[in-house]
Amino acid sequence: MAEYHVISDAAGLVEACDLLAAGSGPVAVDVERASGFRYSQRAYLIQVYRRGAGVFLFDPPPIGDFAPLKRAIGSVLWILHAASQDLPSLRELDLEPEEMFDTELAARLLGHERVGLGAVVEHTLGITLAKAHSASDWSTRPLPQSWLEYAALDVEHLVDVYEALAAELVEQDKTDFAAQEFTAVLQRQPKPPRDDPWRRLSGLHTVRGRKALAVARSLWTAREEYAREQDVSPGRLVPDRALVAAIRANPTSKQALAANKEFMGRASRTQLDRWWAAIEAGRADENPPAERAAGGDSLPPPRAWVDRNPEADARLKCARPAVEAVAEGLSMPTENLLTPDTLRRVAWSPPEEFSAEAIAESLRALGAREWQIDHTAQTIADAFVESVQPVPEAESPVS
Repeated sequence: MAEYHVISDAAGLVEACDLLAAGSGPVAVDVERASGFRYSQRAYLIQVYRRGAGVFLFDPPPIGDFAPLKRAIGSVLWILHAASQDLPSLRELDLEPEEMFDTELAARLLGHERVGLGAVVEHTLGITLAKAHSASDWSTRPLPQSWLEYAALDVEHLVDVYEALAAELVEQDKTDFAAQEFTAVLQRQPKPPRDDPWRRLSGLHTVRGRKALAVARSLWTAREEYAREQDVSPGRLVPDRALVAAIRANPTSKQALAANKEFMGRASRTQLDRWWAAIEAGRADENPPAERAAGGDSLPPPRAWVDRNPEADARLKCARPAVEAVAEGLSMPTENLLTPDTLRRVAWSPPEEFSAEAIAESLRALGAREWQIDHTAQTIADAFVESVQPVPEAESPVS
């Protein structure tokens, strides 16, 4: 593999940025986080490669200010893999491309069966990458050499992969599709926080009663606050299943909570006072949560449509296979042609007129890209019209 340089101070950053600025062509960028280990999604390593400059592995915590890197490569085309995962961590450091190419998204649009980085590199270049450290704790310091070598390989081949995929996009006449998708990823706003994030507690469906749910909310909040304070993944402090076990056991004292063998985790006993205080606070809550979360703008599951909204059910059942057929003709996954949620929303609340133009406006309002609209609006309109046609009666048999 090519030589790489580890940069962990401001002086090294400036030197590396001078080399990157003098390089040629696009830059390959990747980020390593400590998901599952840390509470934050901050970057713990940023890998950058540019032809004529080499591979640089930047250590964000000691560097801090990445303004020189932004000046060096900010206006250059960035090559990323699964950009939507890396962009939030990069934006925390005020690093963001003006233009980018996402090799994972391109592979999806091209119909590749496997779109992980290793699979895409192998498919396009015939090179096999080891993925031994993809789930490692990248907040570890010092980083082992084998991890650094793995990280360098993640960007060393990305420019070559980009050139291969860009050629494939031209061959399949999908260059404009990809450009629109990449722009959409860059412009996508972060999702607003969930109203009741504690309801995502795994196993919560086994908890019955509003008072028990109040305890669940209180315990989840206490764990979240401590996890944020310690910058540790919440599940590493006390797993979801342990919180649910404590709620269902309904302990009568702090000692009873401590005696519960299912209440486990590295902070289950060291922070016992915290958890018991949360349980007591939940029990004293005079405004316990409802048994079911408020609906918000979510739709009922499609299996319930036949009873709740039979006309929408008929529209969806006609439109879904029609859209799937278009995606198959384009050799791409249906969800990349049009997300299932977008199709469901149009089927549930369609425009008054089932025309391609009216459907196009509905799709556009839901965030569909123009290339997606061009390939699906007429198909969906035809399917919606078909859904309201009377079913012909079977002919009586000739006696």
